[in-house]
Amino acid sequence: MKKTFFLLCALLLVLGTLLPAAGYRLTLAALGPAPGAASTSQTDESTREAAPGSTAMLPSDQDSESFLLADQSAGAVVSVSRRDYLIGAVAAEMPISWPDEALKAQAIAAHSYALYCRDHAVDPASGWLTVDPARRQGYLTDAVLRSYWGTAYEENYARLSTLVDSVLTDVLYYGNAPAGTSYFAISNGMTETSENVWGSALPYLVAVDSSTDLNADNYLYTVQFTTDQLQQALAGLGITPDPSTPGSWFGEAALTPSGYVASVPICGQSITGPALRKALGLRSACFTVQYQAGGFVITTKGYGHGVGLSQWGAKALAEQGQSAEEILAHYFPGTELRR
Repeated sequence: MKKTFFLLCALLLVLGTLLPAAGYRLTLAALGPAPGAASTSQTDESTREAAPGSTAMLPSDQDSESFLLADQSAGAVVSVSRRDYLIGAVAAEMPISWPDEALKAQAIAAHSYALYCRDHAVDPASGWLTVDPARRQGYLTDAVLRSYWGTAYEENYARLSTLVDSVLTDVLYYGNAPAGTSYFAISNGMTETSENVWGSALPYLVAVDSSTDLNADNYLYTVQFTTDQLQQALAGLGITPDPSTPGSWFGEAALTPSGYVASVPICGQSITGPALRKALGLRSACFTVQYQAGGFVITTKGYGHGVGLSQWGAKALAEQGQSAEEILAHYFPGTELRR
């Protein structure tokens, strides 16, 4: 009798272990992973490189009082208040000296994007976004802000917190859910559509004019590679160039309608512009490649993936007198600002 009892307990223990795992795998099979999850954010820039995409769970029309962040500095998931997150996110993304309306637009975009990531994360408990305060990426803690601003901390914090408080509950919606309001530093003069970068089309992440970006600091940026350096980088893409003919490695690039590199032939293989940008650590997927004097010269226009809000564009529009709401309506057409 005792033997039967222990066998039954063992069986129940095994089933209790296997059934949740099976249910989890079934859920993933039915819904699939979401490109908007924190685990998919690229490592070459901050969290704004994470891609809005498919839905992993039903989007919510509810705001959150606290935000879950995967803090790479701490190696842990941390919960921060909505207000603290928005202050830290804006400080990480824009200089405090920029116009009020640009800073407010950035706060609303960061707020909306975080909620979008919450709604599209495969496992929200693992963090909606990946941040690295120690490297000043995505979000800055109060301790980092004190070090960063130094003696100007009190003045800067007072100004930024007042601006954040004025838009604390503002969220951009598309339909009945927060929009995936991605952002980046500088465009090439036009923003890019989401499908050309992340493969998923969203109706509000389309190409819009951002020609004021041409006046941004370091809009044009040139880097040089030796033949050996470029050969090593291309090896990461599975390409083995002929070292005796470096001048013929690159063919003519195909461009998207916004002027970013869609693809470029390299030693007989077609590589997408975003893939080559990542492999070479380029500032932008709008680039030209020249072979000269035994090396390669690559010139980029803009900085970032190019999808959504151009931060330098927001600065320029704010300086022209546009409000945060008008700036966001320009970069995210078809969205609605709810307070």
